[in-house]
Amino acid sequence: MNTEAVINNQVGAAELQLATFYVGELLLGLEIDQVQEINRCLDVTVVPHAPDWVRGVINLRGDVVTVIDLRTVLGLERGTVTKDSRNLIVNVSGELVGLCVDRIADIIAVSRGDVIPPPPNIGAVDERFFSGVFTGKNDIVAVLNLQEALEVEN
Repeated sequence: MNTEAVINNQVGAAELQLATFYVGELLLGLEIDQVQEINRCLDVTVVPHAPDWVRGVINLRGDVVTVIDLRTVLGLERGTVTKDSRNLIVNVSGELVGLCVDRIADIIAVSRGDVIPPPPNIGAVDERFFSGVFTGKNDIVAVLNLQEALEVEN
């Protein structure tokens, strides 16, 4: 599916609400309806022999949730968990997955028409991880293609 089709697939209303967060210096966004909750990156149990991009698992009210290191998935250097680090809990095809991010930014509303296809190179990160970009007043927000990010086999 091409990028324009992905963006158009996400359209329903004229406005897009994004939960924004930082991974390194990248300001990323996910559609708000993809985020189930946000919690601290505490009590992650390391899984022996798991791929590098799996930070571990957490117990979320009785559900075992795999926590993915989004930095590693995007090809960035693995970061350390700080007091600002958070897990974005997303529901992907009925399975809960945690995305470990460096810090939470804000929830923004943008016009779907203002989201454009990503340029071929967003820093050192492969464009396939993004379904579009939005240029705000002070920053550029890259809209994360959640399916592509979770299908990667690093």
